[in-house]
Amino acid sequence: MDAKGVGAAMSETIHPGTYRDKHGEEPLQFRNDGSELRTTIRGVDFAGSDFDMLEAVAGTPEHRLASFSLNRGDLCECRFTVDIALPVAMPAANGSQTTVIGTVQATIELGATSSDGRLDSQRLRLRLAFAGSDFVSAGTGDLFELELLDLQRQLPEGVYLKACINCLYSDYSPYGQASFGSMLCFRNIKDEYLRVTSKNEFWAVHGRHDRLVQETYLCGQFARRRPGTGYRG
Repeated sequence: MDAKGVGAAMSETIHPGTYRDKHGEEPLQFRNDGSELRTTIRGVDFAGSDFDMLEAVAGTPEHRLASFSLNRGDLCECRFTVDIALPVAMPAANGSQTTVIGTVQATIELGATSSDGRLDSQRLRLRLAFAGSDFVSAGTGDLFELELLDLQRQLPEGVYLKACINCLYSDYSPYGQASFGSMLCFRNIKDEYLRVTSKNEFWAVHGRHDRLVQETYLCGQFARRRPGTGYRG
């Protein structure tokens, strides 16, 4: 079930990838139900809503965690690569539109714990491959939002990522956002949301979203975003 407990449940998808820390690198798989990420590393099960919030599941013996670096219980001092299948819409030869499946490879680097209890560094870079083309994001921050939008800006005219990041009904809270998976979906109040064009107007719909969604999610009500919509524009 989604984060608000309403709407249809999201099906689980599998994202292959790797995990690396001071002990070496190994393959893994992320199991993603649309709101929680789960994976197993060295026989230990981890889960969290974001790649920087992965915590050993309840009941894990303390000695099983000795080889991991943890920041308030969350994995740190490590690097993940994760392959996420993502539909890409593009013009077809007959003037219509077709959709191909591309792959976004995310590289997430988590630093060490600093004196204030936060990570001293966190970096994200995305690589999009589809139909023989390859694009790489700037890798200057840690937000999937900004890195995905950077990829979108590089795509040819008429080509776009078909996912929540580009959906007409998705937005973020003015209070802030996580690195991944904290988009607000307003498909339940589409008409009201589409009348919003500023932060002040956004408060009328804030807190009334249908669910939290991941930037890379896609549902059957997707519509391509148009500039000037909602709080994020």
